[in-house]
Amino acid sequence: MNTITDSLRRQRRPDQRLLAATLRRALQLLFKPMAHPRIGIATQRRWQEALARTNPGARGAPHHDMEAGGVRCRVYQPESADATVLYLHGGAYITGSPSTHHGLTSHLARHSQARVVVPDYRLAPEHPCPAAIEDAVAVYRALLDQGTDPAQLALAGDSAGGGLAVATLQALKQANLPLPAAMFLISPWVDLTLTRLFDTDRDVMLSQAWLADAARAYGGDHPERPQCSPINGDLAGLPPVLIQAGGDEILLNDSHRLARAVRDAGGQIRVQVHPQRWHDFQLHAGLLADADLALHGAADFLRHHFRSPDIPAPEQTPP
Repeated sequence: MNTITDSLRRQRRPDQRLLAATLRRALQLLFKPMAHPRIGIATQRRWQEALARTNPGARGAPHHDMEAGGVRCRVYQPESADATVLYLHGGAYITGSPSTHHGLTSHLARHSQARVVVPDYRLAPEHPCPAAIEDAVAVYRALLDQGTDPAQLALAGDSAGGGLAVATLQALKQANLPLPAAMFLISPWVDLTLTRLFDTDRDVMLSQAWLADAARAYGGDHPERPQCSPINGDLAGLPPVLIQAGGDEILLNDSHRLARAVRDAGGQIRVQVHPQRWHDFQLHAGLLADADLALHGAADFLRHHFRSPDIPAPEQTPP
């Protein structure tokens, strides 16, 4: 086991158990009640931006802003970065921004020693599906135009951003663009019909009411469309995929269902379920040892595939 992982494992002390319990309670009190249809979306967005300031950014991952494909992006650039991760933030398609995911994305950049590009894609209800996909594809095209090697490029995202990553990959296939080397997903939301949610009251972040409201805002009258619910789309020919999810979250079934569907389509996918962890617990990287361990494992996965540019890219389905 390498030194970084050894060091992270040593952090699993009783005070980490106390911290996990504190974070869980804080989310129950401060996040879940505000992520609800009765709260205006503008208020939800401001509140989530404020809460995100409690998640520390990583040292050694300076960031700057840029525009790619007409979309504003935040870029985390470790000094020795030699690969790129296009990261699509979560927020149920109605909230979230590069700022709300600063802790997660900066730590992912530090662990993977890769440039992490986080688009500030358009949100619903102002911009319903497929606006977010169009923005993500535009940024991906711009990265290719800038000379980014697809063999040194990964696609990633959490929650709605995880579903958006899958929908974006399907759009890239339809456009016959070169696919990235790998995909990393955190608790992806890939079925907006909400027909097979994991039945748990232990999810301290998400409620069915909030997800249903967001699904209507983004997917309109047809959330089952593959663009909105990419589990219903073409899952053949994907690059290797890693999924991480918490054992106590309402979207857990989406991770397992996506994994089965990708395997049935002949793909390579692995699911890591972290017991007693909530939805998107990786947002607390830098505070919670399990979040750092999870991102370090994701970084190992990405680096493994970045180091193998000689492996032929997956066959693409003609548009």
